[in-house]
Amino acid sequence: MELKIDHNSPLPLHFQVENALRELIRDEAHPSGSYIPNETEIASLLGVSRHTVRHSIGKLVGEGLLVRKQGVGTKICTKRFTTNLQNWMSFTQEMTNKGVAVKNFRISAEMVSADEEVAMAFEIETGKEVVRLTRLRGDQAGPFILSVSYLHPRIGVTLDVDFNRPLYEILEQDFSVVADLSREEIRAGAADQLIADTLQVEEHAPVLERIRIVYDPGMRPVEYSRVLYRADRFSYELDIKREY
Repeated sequence: MELKIDHNSPLPLHFQVENALRELIRDEAHPSGSYIPNETEIASLLGVSRHTVRHSIGKLVGEGLLVRKQGVGTKICTKRFTTNLQNWMSFTQEMTNKGVAVKNFRISAEMVSADEEVAMAFEIETGKEVVRLTRLRGDQAGPFILSVSYLHPRIGVTLDVDFNRPLYEILEQDFSVVADLSREEIRAGAADQLIADTLQVEEHAPVLERIRIVYDPGMRPVEYSRVLYRADRFSYELDIKREY
């Protein structure tokens, strides 16, 4: 698309430049990861100062829409997905509601002995066998979520289940178990080398860790999971009403 502004408009130039760049970012011809013209080119094209362009780009960098690479240029950030914590749902549901096709990069299931953390969440004995489901998922741009879920042995899930299906769909349709309540803890962390390689980020890159215990309507634990998200691809949105 062609960048343009209206010099006869009463709107401030920096505001117009910012909006023109927003349109460029939204344009399908400029996908995530592509570089925008440099400050000098934009200033010349729009007939404004480099200072005005720099101010507008800085605003979009602060919003996470652009990222500056020293000595390389400014590129469009990979889209970040946001989820609202008031109404929880599965990852597949979250992405489907946003019109995003979920891609499974890796899925594996195995029987493991419950460690102390899992046993405490499930209120079972340490060492009891449980199903551990590991999934690496994302979209066409690449993986951005690594989840490790443990399923309560009471449910009777076995390894011959087709785990390519959404987990809560499996539990409800195949085992008559409804995931009703989720208690969650969210932490900030840094990717170690293994996580960095898996999520395709630099070592020590920021990640979000989501620890979740899911209960059925009778408040019996169903799933215990630890989920890692690429912080540059995923964020949480929380509305908090003030008490008077």
